[in-house]
Amino acid sequence: MKRKMTLKQIARELDVSISTVSKALHDSKEISQDNRDRIQAFAKLYNYRPNNIALSLKNQKTKKIGVIIPEIVHHYFAKVISGIEKVANRRGYNVIIAVSNEAFDKEVINVDTLITANIDGFIMSISKETMLKQDYHHLKESINQGVPIVMFDRVVNEVACDKVIINDTEAARQGVLHLINSGCKNIVLVGTKDYINIGRLRTEGYIQALTENNIEVREELILKLEEAGDNIEEQQGVEARLNKIFDENPEIDGVFAVNEIYAITSLNLARNRGLSVPEDVSVVSFSNGVLSRHARPSLTTVNQQGEYMGEVSAEILIDKLEEVTSEEEFETRIIPTELLKRETTK
Repeated sequence: MKRKMTLKQIARELDVSISTVSKALHDSKEISQDNRDRIQAFAKLYNYRPNNIALSLKNQKTKKIGVIIPEIVHHYFAKVISGIEKVANRRGYNVIIAVSNEAFDKEVINVDTLITANIDGFIMSISKETMLKQDYHHLKESINQGVPIVMFDRVVNEVACDKVIINDTEAARQGVLHLINSGCKNIVLVGTKDYINIGRLRTEGYIQALTENNIEVREELILKLEEAGDNIEEQQGVEARLNKIFDENPEIDGVFAVNEIYAITSLNLARNRGLSVPEDVSVVSFSNGVLSRHARPSLTTVNQQGEYMGEVSAEILIDKLEEVTSEEEFETRIIPTELLKRETTK
């Protein structure tokens, strides 16, 4: 009896990639006719049948993928969703979007509801409260039930799955170096608490840039916030704490903000204090959203390529669902960033 073949085994036997095998078996014109004929003949010899058909019967595959994001209002997450939908639509999948509103319980409910709805897999960015609790049982259970997860942006090492991120530390380092090279020596960091991984990593980049340039890391210039600052009450709280830092440290000449809401708050605060941007205070941010481009002056910002991050996340998940890649093998893909220099820096 001929042994049962998998995509991975066919690829190994014929010394081609798993992706090439998958495309050839689907008669993709991206593969030469000779290679298609060779791969299809080998698969036929060993009675290979695409496993996605069997899996559809076994696990009730629905060609639906779930996307869970922490917030809907942020431009960055909207761009990620746009990238996911672009790839999903091209590959014949529907997308169902859920929002955790940064809450652990809501995230757990979202996962459970979507699994009950026979979702094939998830793409998600973890909520702040989930990170604070460090409780990932719902995510591990999803994977144990055969529903794969691809995490993006906010990821955790405790969950074995594919991840798509940027190099937050290096991106922050480059942003702060730009401030330093523009003449700034007293730079405020407006960030998030360290339990949020991207806040911690961006703080590390801030510290690295200062240390490399023999600039003292001053704790009084590091502001760590719980609140997002995206409603009136939270905005007022952020402004009050930031005003206090400026009052106590009038020599401040730069602001590095981990998101554009904090950056816009800093920009408005500087103007209200009679400071010119960038002559008196320079500002660098993350995200490159609508606020960054349309602020006056426009924000110098780290472009995180949200749409591309969504595209890559969707490709990884769908490849896994269609057995282009192994279920047991996970990757962490790092999306490149770029610093877009605009009007808030010299």
